[in-house]
Amino acid sequence: MSLHPSLKVDSAGAQQRTVLTRIERIKDLMKKGLWEDGRSVTSLPKTKIVKIKAQKKEKEEAAEDAPKEDKA
Repeated sequence: MSLHPSLKVDSAGAQQRTVLTRIERIKDLMKKGLWEDGRSVTSLPKTKIVKIKAQKKEKEEAAEDAPKEDKA
């Protein structure tokens, strides 16, 4: 039995999560060098989530900067 197309989740339309799981927070602390072995996994410090904004495509900017040719 297949899944109806209207029930499928589109990953492009998904919103960014604002909360990390405990494992994700520990991994982030390990990357930053703030994690100490033997430390309790409860009462972890807060970690900031970096939001990435989409930039304009370079092709559009290049097309605007290019001189326009006259057809004779």
